[in-house]
Amino acid sequence: MTLPLVLSPEVAEARASGAPVVALESTIITHGMPWPQNVETAERVEAEVRAHGATPATIAVIDGALHAGLTTEQLHGLAKATDVAKLSRADMAACLARRGTGATTVAATMIAARAAGVEVFATGGIGGVHRGAERTFDVSADLQELSKTPVSVVAAGAKAILDLPKTLEVLETLGVPVIAFGQDDFPAFWSRSSGLRAPLRMNTAAEIARAHVMRGTLGLGGGQLVANPIQQIDEIAAETLAPVIAKAVDEAEAQGVSAKDVTPFLLQRIFELTEGRSLEANIALVLNNARLGAAIAQEIGSLRTKDRAP
Repeated sequence: MTLPLVLSPEVAEARASGAPVVALESTIITHGMPWPQNVETAERVEAEVRAHGATPATIAVIDGALHAGLTTEQLHGLAKATDVAKLSRADMAACLARRGTGATTVAATMIAARAAGVEVFATGGIGGVHRGAERTFDVSADLQELSKTPVSVVAAGAKAILDLPKTLEVLETLGVPVIAFGQDDFPAFWSRSSGLRAPLRMNTAAEIARAHVMRGTLGLGGGQLVANPIQQIDEIAAETLAPVIAKAVDEAEAQGVSAKDVTPFLLQRIFELTEGRSLEANIALVLNNARLGAAIAQEIGSLRTKDRAP
């Protein structure tokens, strides 16, 4: 069976010429933000990648085809669509086989990026170990995917609604490099610091690119998590968010929200409780990650070119 992979003309041209490409997820469009902020943000993120020297490849499954790169019409159609599946490793193949439409999470985007030959993926924040996981066993597939799929993921850390100490412990157990960019602390999505020290620190995109390529040279599976802190002007202080997150988590438990519904519920309640500040910070951090992702993709491309030189 042939993988129904479709590269947009822009992505196909970049891949053919060896130009840098940055993968982007699509759940931020269908499940992460309301209309019209979702499509506006998606277009801004793509524009940011282009402005910093790379080609954006927004990933989605549309009518049974895996798309790396979306046309304007496809992007707007996805942003307005209802009942779009939220795809991870477990259900991605089923959606393709049934000729369905779905938006890709971090895990699914990594899988698609590798299939399309893309080595860098910029997102907002990864999933991780949910609070209360010792009772619910609710752990995101993103963590396992980072240990399996050789894509460097640029994110503002893990989402602050998660149990961050346990998330870092699982990443360590799985052998995933966690690299804080330009600081020692592990960022907490809307906040620059979680109060936890990151296992690794790197200060340049070139360092991160060399580490990515060296992992392949060593024959190590999996990718890297590049934890890029939100810019100071855009952050919401962790102490401000702590009671808001606690309230949202309590409400989710009281209402019996579980599985894939937890994250969208919490993000929506935090948006309401912060009077929209969380969405503003979310947009800012995704743009910030797109810039760093483009820089890393360019550096990886330069290293690949040197390797091919006679």
